[in-house]
Amino acid sequence: MKMYEIPVVAPYRLDLTVSVLRRLSTNIVDLLTPEGQYVRALLGSPEPVIVRVMQNRQNSLSATIEGDTNNEPNVFGLVRKILGCDHDLMDFEHSAATIPWLAPLVQRMYGVKPPRYPTLWEACVNAIVFQQLSLASATAIMRRLIVALGQSVKAEGIPVPLYVFPAAESFLRATDDLLRKTGLSASKIATLRRVAEALTSGRIDTAKLEQCKSEDAAAILRQIKGIGPWTAAVILLRGLGRLDVFPANDTSVASNIALVSGTAPCDAGSVLDTLGRQRGMLYFYLLLARLESRGEIGRPSFEGP
Repeated sequence: MKMYEIPVVAPYRLDLTVSVLRRLSTNIVDLLTPEGQYVRALLGSPEPVIVRVMQNRQNSLSATIEGDTNNEPNVFGLVRKILGCDHDLMDFEHSAATIPWLAPLVQRMYGVKPPRYPTLWEACVNAIVFQQLSLASATAIMRRLIVALGQSVKAEGIPVPLYVFPAAESFLRATDDLLRKTGLSASKIATLRRVAEALTSGRIDTAKLEQCKSEDAAAILRQIKGIGPWTAAVILLRGLGRLDVFPANDTSVASNIALVSGTAPCDAGSVLDTLGRQRGMLYFYLLLARLESRGEIGRPSFEGP
């Protein structure tokens, strides 16, 4: 098996970046081994492709592909996007250093990069499922949904099933009864069906959104009933890597800010203005603060031998 080097913009920490990508260690799509290896199964033709990524150096990652290797350049390009390898966050870091309550968190989590879901569909599903739910509740629903609709793959050295994220077509074929058993509400099922139909028909796609400014892309997403400003912002941030957006007016964001800032005065609007065009990174740092409080950062997806 051939090992490839993937250059990254230093500083870089794979454990932090995977932690904000997967949220909780119970995520069954994005796995982290006890050795710190990131493992993900991606859609391939005809079989899924398994990618394994390790960090041995500050400025590069090492990666392998198992399965169909005819499309390696595209697979590695996708991995670079998923793991935020090319982002230079110097502007954010300089701005964050001027905010007394935020600076220590940024220093502690130095090296995290903004992750990105491999498809717009996966970004939409995550954003919609996580609407107005706790981290644990939404993660549990996602897990049941993926088990119900996704393809499981066995990977050498991984003692748990590895799941390919189910495609939009799989969701459209599923019955409402099956989807309700995952814990999805009727309104979220309806919203996800509308999104799946928009994506499979080509009415909305990644290329179209990437050509738009963030405010215009958000407006296109909000045309789908069930997608409001918060959900559109999360889709743009986690699905298109738009760091100029921040999911505001969110109770979990407010509680995470309170967790980090403590008794220090905090004007969220002023903070976002200070952080400028990379303000979306605040979302990831606040999530890291919550994960840190739960002992979730870098926690393996399964126990070692």
